[in-house]
Amino acid sequence: MSDSSPDATPSESSEQDREYVRRALEGDESAYAALVDKYQRALYYHIRKMVREEKEIDDLVQETFIKAFNALESYSEDYAFSTWLYRIATNHSIDYLRKKRLQTRSISKPVKTKEGHLEMELPDLTYRPDKHVVDDQRRELIQDAIDELPPKYYRVIILRHQQEKTYDEIAAQLDLPLGTVKAHIFRARKLLYKKLREKRGTF
Repeated sequence: MSDSSPDATPSESSEQDREYVRRALEGDESAYAALVDKYQRALYYHIRKMVREEKEIDDLVQETFIKAFNALESYSEDYAFSTWLYRIATNHSIDYLRKKRLQTRSISKPVKTKEGHLEMELPDLTYRPDKHVVDDQRRELIQDAIDELPPKYYRVIILRHQQEKTYDEIAAQLDLPLGTVKAHIFRARKLLYKKLREKRGTF
C-alpha cells in the first residue's frame, strides 16, 4: 500500500491494477476476476485483524469486493487501487462490528443495582402498523430475485444463506472446488445486488 499519495511514483503492481480497473469499467469480466484473485487472500488477513469470527470473514471479503466493484467509477487513478480497496474493507468491517454490537446489547435485560434488579421498559418508537406488510414485501422481492438466478448461482445462495452452510460444506455437497464455490457466491451476490437495486423503488 505504499503508492498511497498522488505524488508517489506508480509501482508496477499499481499500474497493473489500473489496467485491470480500466478493463473492468469497459465490462471485461476477466479483469474483475484478476483483481479478486490478486487481493482476496490479502483482504482476508486484513479483515481478520479486526473481526474474530472466522466464519464471517469470507463473506466480508466478498462483500468488500462487491462494494468496490459497484463504486469502481468513483476510484481515482491518482491513488493506489490497493489503498482504496483496503479502506473499503476497513469501513465495511467497522460497520459490521458496530451492527453486531447493537444487536447484542439488549435493553430488556435487567440492570443490577444496590436495591436489586431494575427492569428497563422503553416505548417502541419504531412501531409501524404496516411494518409486517413492508417486511413481507421485501422478503418476497428478495426471494423473487433469488429465484431468477441461474441454477448454479441459485444453489450456492440457498445453501449459504438459507441453509447456513459453510463454504467447505457447500463445496463438499456440490462436489466443486472451494474457489469455484466462492466465485459462484460472489457472482450470485453481485447479480442479486443489481436486481434489488433496480427494484429498490418498490420497497
